[in-house]
Amino acid sequence: MSSNEEKRNNTRYRENIVIPKNLGPVKIKSDEEKMVEAAFESCAFKSVMSCVIGYGLGAAIGLFSSSMGPPTVELEQQTARQVFKEMKTTTLSYAKNFALIGLMFSAIECTIESARGKSDWKNGTYAGGVTGGLIGLRAGIKAGIFGAAGFAAFSTAIDYFMHSR
Repeated sequence: MSSNEEKRNNTRYRENIVIPKNLGPVKIKSDEEKMVEAAFESCAFKSVMSCVIGYGLGAAIGLFSSSMGPPTVELEQQTARQVFKEMKTTTLSYAKNFALIGLMFSAIECTIESARGKSDWKNGTYAGGVTGGLIGLRAGIKAGIFGAAGFAAFSTAIDYFMHSR
């Protein structure tokens, strides 16, 4: 190939490109695969997925909790309709709370990770502190501080446990 052709095509021909094959044949990703991968790794997608999964987990825990807990209405005998209505209320309450916590933590952690440019245990600790502080702040400054410390410690412990294996 002549240099005039290279200039015209605006590409360079290379003969000696070495692509390591450690884990099998190398497949170069298409533009569509790169776009889908970028969408799945975005902060918005991670936050929405945490919200949805938190809602599902909260609903399951709320359903279990409402079936085991004492009834809130003190009647001699509750009807099935009253029991199911109470179970629905408890289940939805847990689901919304878990969804909100999942959304907040994931969004804050992803934002901190993007701002720091690092992916390490400190991101979860900082995100836990901010999330716990914001949740506890509704009950006052003291509760916000304890919430931040508790959630940060819990996030650090979970990160340590998940990454130590």
